Amino acid sequence: MRVCELADLMPDQGLRLNTAPPVTIFLSEGEMYCLDDTCTHETYSLADGWVDKCIVECPLHFAKFDLRTGAVVSPPAHGPISKHELRVEGDDIHVLLPSHYVVNDADQRAVLSEG
Repeated sequence: MRVCELADLMPDQGLRLNTAPPVTIFLSEGEMYCLDDTCTHETYSLADGWVDKCIVECPLHFAKFDLRTGAVVSPPAHGPISKHELRVEGDDIHVLLPSHYVVNDADQRAVLSEG
């Protein structure tokens, strides 16, 4: 599914997608990562977290996750977050999400139905 353009991503910031469950794309150290957006400690969004060297820190209680794997780097998070495959085609970023994820964005649904 096409989700955004390369120009939409800012280094060390998250771009939250309108999906259920929500997912976020991060650009860190020149690489892109797509992971579930919700911290496993208090179900808080990671899109607004601090990103440094492929680690995202939850802004609520400071749990940390590795963007490369989704693994917990430091508590109080108690479990990993799911990582999703993405690829770049031209200037477009595409994400492969599990079939049970729901796309809530009308523009993204239109792209899915066309493609």
